[in-house]
Amino acid sequence: MPDVDLSFVPARLVLEDGAVFAGRAFGRTAGGASAGEVVFNTAMCGYQEALSDPSYAGQILVMTAPMIGNYGVAPEDIESPRPQVAGFVVRELSRIHSNCRAARGLAEWLEAFGVPAIEGIDTRALVRRLRIAGVMRGVLSVDERRSDAELVAEAASAASMSGLNLAAAVSPTTSGRWEDGLGAWADSCGAAARRAALPDQREGSRAPGAAGGTGGAGGPGETPSSGRGGGRDAGAFRVLAIDCGAKRNIYRHLVERGCEVEFAPHDIAAEEIRRRRPDGLFVSNGPGDPAAVEATVTTLREVAGEVPTFGICLGHQLLALALGARTYKLKFGHRGANQPVRDLRSGRVEITSQNHGFCVDEASLREAGGEPTHVHLNDGTLAGFRHRTKPIMAVQYHPEASPGPHDSAYLFDEFVALMSRAKGAGTSSALPAP
Repeated sequence: MPDVDLSFVPARLVLEDGAVFAGRAFGRTAGGASAGEVVFNTAMCGYQEALSDPSYAGQILVMTAPMIGNYGVAPEDIESPRPQVAGFVVRELSRIHSNCRAARGLAEWLEAFGVPAIEGIDTRALVRRLRIAGVMRGVLSVDERRSDAELVAEAASAASMSGLNLAAAVSPTTSGRWEDGLGAWADSCGAAARRAALPDQREGSRAPGAAGGTGGAGGPGETPSSGRGGGRDAGAFRVLAIDCGAKRNIYRHLVERGCEVEFAPHDIAAEEIRRRRPDGLFVSNGPGDPAAVEATVTTLREVAGEVPTFGICLGHQLLALALGARTYKLKFGHRGANQPVRDLRSGRVEITSQNHGFCVDEASLREAGGEPTHVHLNDGTLAGFRHRTKPIMAVQYHPEASPGPHDSAYLFDEFVALMSRAKGAGTSSALPAP
C-alpha cells in the first residue's frame, strides 16, 4: 500500500522575483499560503533531521536529492518535537517507505503538524535560480482561487530574514535538564572510548546517578522528554546550555561524555548564569539573523569566557558578536551534509553538516581577539574560531551530525578537556597554543 493519497491537489511555489513552480501538494493540502525564505539543502539523506531542525524556522526548504521520503520517519532521529520549516519542496515524494525503524511516512508526519509541501517541480531549475540570484522570499499555496500575481506580491512583502529574531520563537520558555545519551549509537560514534580516555572530570564520587528523569529541548513551553541515557556520573561537569533552538543530538553528545546538561531560555540573564555556577557554557544553534538576538549577545558580552564556552552555528555567530566582531548574510548559505572544512591547527579536512545563512567576518573577529581555527574550503569563509586569551571555542557547522560520519565529534572532547583544564587550574584557562 502506498504511504500517500495519490489524488492530485495542485500547489504552487511562488518566488518574489515572479517565478512560479506548479506541482502536487502533500503534507497540509488545505488552508492558506505559507511564506518564508526559500533555501536549499544538498544532502542526499537526513531529510527528517533537517525538517525538525529549529534552525530552519521561517524557511521553505528545498531538497536537491531527486527522491525524498523513501525511509519514512523514525522518532529517534528527529531533532525537536515537530517539523520546524514553513514549507517543504522536493522533486519526487516516494510513494512507499522501507525502514524497520520508521513509525510513519513523511507525508503523514508533515500532515499531522500542518506543514505544507510540494512535489513534482523542477528542483534543479529552482536551485539554479537561488544560486544565481541568492535566496529569496517565497510563498507555498494550495489555493487555486488566488492569482500568481497575488502570491508574488505576498512573497515580496514577507518578512526578510535580515533583522529577524527567530531564536525567541523556538527557544524554550523555561529551563530544564537533558539526560539522553547516544544510546545504541555510542559505540559506532566512538564516544565511549573517547570518554574513557579523558581524565576524571571532578573530584569526589563517580557513582552512577539515577536513570530516567527529564530531557529534551524543543519549542516554547515544550516539556522535556523522559531520559533514556541511563545513569550519569555524580561528579560530571555541569554544562549550562543557552538554548536558541538546539538540536537534540548536541545534548546527547555532551551527556555521552559524562556532562550534566541543563538548558535555559535564550534570554537568560548574566547574573542567573553566574548564580547557577556551571563548569561550562554552551551556546546552541538556532534560526534567524544573529545580530537580532540582542538579549543573548548582551548576556554573552558579560559572561562568555568566565567559564569554558562552546558555541555551534548560531552560537558561533553570537559569541563573535559578543566579542565585537561583525556578521553578514551569505548569498545562498551553506546547507547540506557534504561541506568540506579544514582544521587550520592540524591541516585535517572534515566533511561536515551545515545549516546557516549568516557568517562571521574574519577581519573583525581578529580585531576582537579571535583566532580562526577552521575554514570552509568551498568559499574560504570562517568556519570556527577560538579566543586568544579566554576559554572560548566555536564552530559554524554541526559536529553532532554524522556526514563524515564522525569527523567533527572531537570538538565535544575538546570542550570537555577545556573544562577539565579549567577545573584543574581552579579557574578558567585559555585554550592551548596550536
